[in-house]
Amino acid sequence: MNVKQVVLFSFFLLSLSAGFAQRIVYSQPDRDETRRMNFEVIGKVGPNFLVYKNFSGKNYIGVYNNDMVQTERVLHDYIPYDRLINVDFFPYANHAWMVYQYQRRNVVYCEAVQVDGMGKKASDVVHLDTTHIGFGGGNRIYSAISSDDRNNIMLFKINSRNKELYQITTLLFNKDLALQKRSQFPLAMKDRDDFLDKFNVDNEGDLVFTRFTRNNNDNLVQTQLMWKPAAADTITIIPVPHEGMFLDEPHIKVDNANKRYFLTSFYYKQRRGNIEGFYFFNWDKTTGNPVMQNAVALSDELRNEARGEASVKTAFNDYFIRNIIVKRDGGFLIGAESYYTTSRFNNWNRWNYLYGMPMSTFDYYSYSPLYNSWYYRNQGWGRNQAVRHHADNITIMSFDNGGKPEWNAVIHKGQFDDESDDRISYAMMLTGSQAHFLFNQEEKRSLLLNDFTLNADGDISRNPTLKNLDKGYEFMPKFGKQVAARTMVIPCYYRNYICFAKVEFN
Repeated sequence: MNVKQVVLFSFFLLSLSAGFAQRIVYSQPDRDETRRMNFEVIGKVGPNFLVYKNFSGKNYIGVYNNDMVQTERVLHDYIPYDRLINVDFFPYANHAWMVYQYQRRNVVYCEAVQVDGMGKKASDVVHLDTTHIGFGGGNRIYSAISSDDRNNIMLFKINSRNKELYQITTLLFNKDLALQKRSQFPLAMKDRDDFLDKFNVDNEGDLVFTRFTRNNNDNLVQTQLMWKPAAADTITIIPVPHEGMFLDEPHIKVDNANKRYFLTSFYYKQRRGNIEGFYFFNWDKTTGNPVMQNAVALSDELRNEARGEASVKTAFNDYFIRNIIVKRDGGFLIGAESYYTTSRFNNWNRWNYLYGMPMSTFDYYSYSPLYNSWYYRNQGWGRNQAVRHHADNITIMSFDNGGKPEWNAVIHKGQFDDESDDRISYAMMLTGSQAHFLFNQEEKRSLLLNDFTLNADGDISRNPTLKNLDKGYEFMPKFGKQVAARTMVIPCYYRNYICFAKVEFN
């Protein structure tokens, strides 16, 4: 074999390796599973991939094998189909907990059941709690959250009948759904513009959330962290000082490795002004003191790269924080995306869009334009109008444990959809020291799934296109879920049906 042949053979092997670096396996569409079906990817349980499906008033769990063949579709007929309010899933290696709430007359029930790897009911129904409500009130009473290690599951509800004094009830369970602690505590809400948001439970069972004051659907003028230790019945109020600046929307990330709570938000120098940069606040629960508070202005260089069609000054006015990753040394990464809508009836306005729907204490996250639960997928706003949904550039920034910038990167994209926002935005998947950003881009009138990789140094590379051109599948990345170290399940449209694709990174 001469030198030329060796080079050609080596190139062939490299091409072959790159071609199989990612593998996509599609499920076959089912005629019952149309685009209006509600669904949620549960995860990998045992050897199978489980997907919750709700259509025709019934609740199913689809069971897919490693080749994405649906081997079972199990009907869970013990769940009252007529008054089901919400379903949450907490997957483990060999089972998943399904927590659901429903209403009968003026009582809301919250129950749970264990589901095995074949999608079947594997335990008796576990009664968690009940609440009596008025017939005129909202019925989505309970919210269920879990810690990062899934060893703690918390159920909570907020009684806001007295607008000046909320009653908060929390029920802390272990991973076997055995009750560890039930607490009820009052929380003064002195200002009519006070809100609660961003509830989290850490690996020790402590609850943390924010209380903030937003005057007339405007910027935040006062912010507090609220911390309730797992064994306590009282709450500790932690002031978040941001005098001289207005915050946009606070986000909390639990840093379990360092036993800290990290809060961040975009900030403004004046009411309804342009976004200036990021505000950071990091609180250590071991010492009971803040370990970092900082504000970082966005540079003109970054603004120019991230701005899209906006001006340099207004570059980040359409951005929303999407991802927060805390490093072991206390540093962190923040991912944000440009997201907005256009309409011939109304000009898009960040204030009216994000803050124009005052938060219900029973739906504390429902106003987020990027919340990707099945519960809200078919509830979209303005779908009876000529509304175009846009999702453009992604900006990722790295900071050290003192809140100082290390590097930034911008992934350029331009997405829009007139039907809904199902096929726009992106999914992030972590594989070791890399992060994959998966999103659709229109090329030659077809939506192709793109994969961009970000490494630990902030370098971005575009991987070969993942879309299989012959199959006609259109991905919904933001509804996807990472189910293993290098595997993600992403729902797809195929003509008028919904199916699911397994994306593997080898």
